[in-house]
Amino acid sequence: MSAAIIGWAHTPFGKLENETVESLIVQVATAAIKDAGIGPEDVDEIVLGHYNAGFSPQDFTASLVLQADPRLRFKPTTRVENACATGSAAVHQAVKSIRAGQARFVLVVGVEQMTKTPGKEIGQYLLKASYLAEEGDTPNGFAGVFGKIAESYFQRWGDQSDALAAIAAKNHKNGVANPYAQMRKDFGFEFCRNESEKNPFVAGPLKRTDCSLVSDGAAAMVVTDMETALGAKKAIAFRAMAHTQDFLPLSKRDILKFEGCQAAWKQALDKAGLGIFDLDLVETHDCFTIAELIEYEAMGIAAPGQGARAILDGVTTKDGKLPVNPSGGLKSKGHPIGATGVSMHVMSAMQLTGTAGDMQVKDAEVAGIFNMGGAAVANYVSVLQALK
Repeated sequence: MSAAIIGWAHTPFGKLENETVESLIVQVATAAIKDAGIGPEDVDEIVLGHYNAGFSPQDFTASLVLQADPRLRFKPTTRVENACATGSAAVHQAVKSIRAGQARFVLVVGVEQMTKTPGKEIGQYLLKASYLAEEGDTPNGFAGVFGKIAESYFQRWGDQSDALAAIAAKNHKNGVANPYAQMRKDFGFEFCRNESEKNPFVAGPLKRTDCSLVSDGAAAMVVTDMETALGAKKAIAFRAMAHTQDFLPLSKRDILKFEGCQAAWKQALDKAGLGIFDLDLVETHDCFTIAELIEYEAMGIAAPGQGARAILDGVTTKDGKLPVNPSGGLKSKGHPIGATGVSMHVMSAMQLTGTAGDMQVKDAEVAGIFNMGGAAVANYVSVLQALK
């Protein structure tokens, strides 16, 4: 363990009409620095996670973080991007700077504003996270990509509609307790399972309740070295981290295995000296319910083709053997692309400090995070443990 989180901030996720990318960045950067108990002058480096891809007319956004306080001027600041794993890319970059001794305090910010973009353009921008040379004509954009994945999974392992509905219902139920979530409504299994005017099919077997939400929002945190963290009022250590990058074209891999996800989890758990069930909770990337289902298998909760058992037997419910997405996940919380990975770390840090309110998993001490860019292309795993 060589780095720890000592402060954080999080906006509500949703349709934030009165906000801009800049205002969201300023809000969480200011709050995270204050929460860490340091001043802006103490920050040594800033890393901004912002996907953009056209959502915001303002590109080159790294220096917008400096708008939070003039004392941040001249701090080295970099924007990073790795599709839907952009937030975790920023987090991991911050930890690398701490480990290298290049910084004592690193401010990490993740942000996205998506809802001001017309629906058709949203699909086009998200599809940029796929291999356009082969997948660029996929109907229904990125939802169409995962719709095809779901169809292929059903063909190989049988109809999993019950499992997908159960995952959606679980995450919506969990999201009711999350004050930052975009959709705080318990829809129940039957609504998620059945096609209706309010829950139509979107792509393949995926219905509206199987798809994460288009969102605006931001999250931020301050990372420091272990010695400094021991003197902070709260500290969540990175016990292990892993990042794997897989081929971009779906045609070059067996997409039903999420092999990059599997490799990242194995590397991180091996480094931590833990098994998957040694974790007290997991925040995983449920951009679509089929993704969470396959991730159960990739992380080792279930055997290949048996992911449904993890949800239908209650293993991943909030009171199950390994609660998955007690925050409500992307499905309920929302998915502002650049903010998601940072949000996952903040939500896990809240759990490990016992400050998650109604989301709280009892006696949580170790948490796992999986954040994914594209269809299991960029794969980031963090294992967090409470220090104090």
